Amino acid sequence: MRQGQQKHLRILYSGITGLKLVLKFGGTSIASVTNIRNVANLIKSLSKEHKVIPVFSAISGVTDDLIRITNHIKDRNGEAANSLAKKIIKVHMDTSNQCAKNPKIRKELVSKMRSDLDELEELLHGMLLIGEVTPRSSDYLISFGERLSVNLVAFTLNDMGVKAVPLTGKDVGIVTDASFGEAKPLMDTTRLHVSHKIESLSQKKIMPVIGGFAGADQHGNITTFGRGGSDYTATIIASSIKADEVWLMSDVDGLMTTDPKIVKNAKLIKEVSYIEAMEMALFGAKQIHPRALEPLVTKKIPLRIRNTFNMKNSGTIVTADPQPDTQKTVKCVSAIRHTGLIDVRGGSMVGAPGTAATIFSILAKSGVNVMMISQSPSESSISIIVKKNDMDKAVNALEMNLLGKIIKKVDVTVDVSIIALIGSGMRGIAGVASKVFTAVGRKGVNVIMIAQGSSELNIAFVVKDSDCNAAVQALHDEFELAKGN
Repeated sequence: MRQGQQKHLRILYSGITGLKLVLKFGGTSIASVTNIRNVANLIKSLSKEHKVIPVFSAISGVTDDLIRITNHIKDRNGEAANSLAKKIIKVHMDTSNQCAKNPKIRKELVSKMRSDLDELEELLHGMLLIGEVTPRSSDYLISFGERLSVNLVAFTLNDMGVKAVPLTGKDVGIVTDASFGEAKPLMDTTRLHVSHKIESLSQKKIMPVIGGFAGADQHGNITTFGRGGSDYTATIIASSIKADEVWLMSDVDGLMTTDPKIVKNAKLIKEVSYIEAMEMALFGAKQIHPRALEPLVTKKIPLRIRNTFNMKNSGTIVTADPQPDTQKTVKCVSAIRHTGLIDVRGGSMVGAPGTAATIFSILAKSGVNVMMISQSPSESSISIIVKKNDMDKAVNALEMNLLGKIIKKVDVTVDVSIIALIGSGMRGIAGVASKVFTAVGRKGVNVIMIAQGSSELNIAFVVKDSDCNAAVQALHDEFELAKGN
């Protein structure tokens, strides 16, 4: 076993001290007063031997409620928006009154929470008055989930004798571009700001408790990273302070060989590479944000996916160079359910430069994300997979702009699933595709569409949604993934 891996295994058991650890906790980890106090105890315990920087998501369900509020504002349904806001306020005020046992600290927490909630109410009032939601105002509103959750944890830590301060992504120095809703960090500027802020707090022996999901552009406007963006915040912080390891803490033990709801004997994957983890995230692994690994790759900072409620399990570690004995041909079978297939056909497409670019440009302008494509060698058809919710929008855009011109026909198949096999061990191995399609064929599953990248890191294909479970089970059995790694 390599020296670096030994170090990161020792920390889990009888380990070394003095490491910089960035711990990101998901919404379920802080979903109740008991959970918040348990998480604070865990942080306190780890901080005795290591420098711990915790990052938090919003309390479970709060971000969804904030997004619903923006939709109600768009629909001019002020009553529904105010009702949801009252629910959020009540949850956080009730929790504030129970988190801290020390009356003085409890009073400070309630005061801080009340101040932030007043700001939330003022923002909501203004948005309802104008009757519109801009990308900028939407990001400002939905960033409150994390802003409120870090108050609860920071003051609970204070209650337990750990000096801590709640900080937003903006407070800690994360600077992004102005792409509201899908912001990207300006890493050089961010590293300078974040490292300076955290170091100055460290010298005062104060722990920063950081809200994930959001930063601010160069003009100070709040921006968000998109759903799951708290993972991204954690890895941005880790890269900025040159952390030894990042832990993503949620309610699952780690990455699995497949969805345990589909295959009962699915197993935990102990180790994967950065590129394998990225593929798994893109193909539906909810435990990690697809962009979250980017800040870690150049600095080769390991990331571990762990269960807040099962700390005895070491989870899945994501590294630059996994151990050779973990390099199985296929590591996991992922499935993305309930998508739609659009097949675009037309003789005019053959040999016409820019046809694909025109199709994808029109879909992009309509706000449709293309999840997967396949083009026939004859160039007379292109198959496109989109989310089911985007189907109508995509078909309308194509028919309005291209039907009767470049394309002659648009065929639609609803309720299909993307199934992907992922594993760097597939690279250069003959016969993997043959095994895949033989296995699903034995189950009577018809493959509608196939795509494989030149990297040979994954094979993805599309089946009817009704065949998804049978196909996943067949492949899990074929590659003997239940044996673990």
